[in-house]
Amino acid sequence: MITMEDIVREGHPALRKVTEEVTLPASEEDKAILEDMLQYLKNSQDEQVCERYGLRPGVGLAAPQINVNKRMLAVHFYDLNDKLFSYGLFNPRIVSHSVERTYLSTGEGCLSVDREVPGYVPRYRRITLKGTDLEGSEIKLRLKDFAAIVFQHEIDHLNGIMFYDHIDSENPFKEPEGAVAVDR
Repeated sequence: MITMEDIVREGHPALRKVTEEVTLPASEEDKAILEDMLQYLKNSQDEQVCERYGLRPGVGLAAPQINVNKRMLAVHFYDLNDKLFSYGLFNPRIVSHSVERTYLSTGEGCLSVDREVPGYVPRYRRITLKGTDLEGSEIKLRLKDFAAIVFQHEIDHLNGIMFYDHIDSENPFKEPEGAVAVDR
């Protein structure tokens, strides 16, 4: 079981590396790691489990955050329409995106960052993503607003990018031009 002790924090070199592609079909070891990542997110959203093991709630987790240099991410959350997004993906990639931008009105957080980082993080409002799921099937997801933000945050981790790298250091609360604010 993954706990907060397994999650590396900012400053750790794993968070700044571009990760390596996973050889497909995925090995049993890689599948087990990805299943554990997804289970962490489910556990972190269960109040009793969270309290018992001292977990911080999360909606996404990328392999570099547990010091694994592979292109794997897990997400588990409901969007504003109560649609469940629960995926473990190998080699996810954004294949297209909108010109229109969005950002979380409350800013973003990260399990690897133990501090508040104020500011807006501009993201693409809509993305199309491809990847391979835990069953080995190639999937294609069309995502928008909060769901698109979550996946972009995790894919950034696979490329050694932290969410705060996108914040305007001169004016952290400058609204990205033409962007639509999204609430969680």
